[in-house]
Amino acid sequence: MAKITFIQPDGTRQIVNATVGQTVMEAAKLSDVPGIEAECGGACACATCHVYVADGWREKTGSPSEMEEDMLDFAFDVREESRLSCQIKVTDELDGLIVQVPAKQF
Repeated sequence: MAKITFIQPDGTRQIVNATVGQTVMEAAKLSDVPGIEAECGGACACATCHVYVADGWREKTGSPSEMEEDMLDFAFDVREESRLSCQIKVTDELDGLIVQVPAKQF
């Protein structure tokens, strides 16, 4: 089990429990995190689960694949710390992960 903190654009924080093996997006959807739309259901076919990975966590979450980078082209306000939460697998090492939800997804 890993705890993940989602920070909304207004600074509101929501801590959710995620099961190892899930994706960050799946944990967000199961916990009704606002702003994580996940219209494609986690198939890396949209950019509606876009998040910003907090400093200190980017190495642990890894780099986006080429396919993920292509999908990020459709996201709003892409930054160096941008990831699609459907592509971040939850591991024990991600316990305490902090991500920020963008102001809008597209």
